[in-house]
Amino acid sequence: MFETLGFEETSPRLASLYFSLALGLGFGVLAQLTRFCFRRALIGEDRRQAAGIWALALAVSILGTQATVTQGWISFEGHRLLNSELPLLAIAIGGVMFGIGMVLTRGCISRLTVLSGTGNLRALLCVGIFAIVAHATLKGVLAPLRTSLGAYTVHLGDYASLAALPGGAPLWSALIALPALWLALCSRNSALGLLGGALIGALVPLAWVTTGFVLYDEFDPIAMESLSFTAPMSEGLFYVIASSAVPAGFGPGLIGGVLVGALIAALLRGSFQWQSFDSPRQTGRYMLGASLMGFGGVLAGGCTLGAGLAGISTLGLAAPLALGSIALGGILAHRVLRDAPSGASFSPAGSPTTPVQQPAE
Repeated sequence: MFETLGFEETSPRLASLYFSLALGLGFGVLAQLTRFCFRRALIGEDRRQAAGIWALALAVSILGTQATVTQGWISFEGHRLLNSELPLLAIAIGGVMFGIGMVLTRGCISRLTVLSGTGNLRALLCVGIFAIVAHATLKGVLAPLRTSLGAYTVHLGDYASLAALPGGAPLWSALIALPALWLALCSRNSALGLLGGALIGALVPLAWVTTGFVLYDEFDPIAMESLSFTAPMSEGLFYVIASSAVPAGFGPGLIGGVLVGALIAALLRGSFQWQSFDSPRQTGRYMLGASLMGFGGVLAGGCTLGAGLAGISTLGLAAPLALGSIALGGILAHRVLRDAPSGASFSPAGSPTTPVQQPAE
């Protein structure tokens, strides 16, 4: 469709950069206002409200995405999220590692990116480490380990998608979206909070349609993408260190937009505040958590947004497996840390007597 829009000096890649900046800006503002975070929805003190917002975003993303598929605007045939060879071991291990990491850092990578724009230096360090480890896992020294773990696959054939099962896409979309909507309505959130969650969910099909239909050019194709942070972080890091050789695309634009959007929201609400670590122990904990998320996110095929919110909207079987593994890792890590002595190395507190402000709260 892109060639019919009349752009003569703008390539699909450059247009996707502009779009991803706007997409990231919108997500950054909305995620900061709603405190959108899967870890918070899973084990946070206000997890009922947080889960309601996350569930509503999931329901809207699924219904919106499948509606565009029904219209014939996009198709996930051949997309990596619907690969017929399911890397079961890599997804399970990577998801658990990511879940452990997001508990150690008290925020999934999308939440930490948002917090980085609000003056939180703890979150910013985690984002940097996450990007480095993710890039090393995709293309660096950790790539052989990723390849080895990814070699253990289960052949799904034509059943890599829930849409291929009896009932098809409408049934399975409803089976996921309706309970999510019920959870959102029972979450005791304000109307504005639910609206924010719905708008976040709507960004997912908007991104799929824009990159996979509006900007599609058979002579200059770009990847069909949506909200995700693992691959974009790696791409953003590579662009930062080699921008003269690598043009910016969707990934760097998305990350940059999220940072700016969160910054704008924090400044407007007067919540911008410089924050840093309180102890070497706390620093080590967050560095370990960010590393686990970077490696685990690549193995699992994405983060809580890429493999979760956006991934499940495709109805691919890999996405719910990844999100379930992340949830399992998060719950296990939370229980271990909760039951650990206050002076233990990975205790949430910086010291036995001094409480530590955490970045994702």
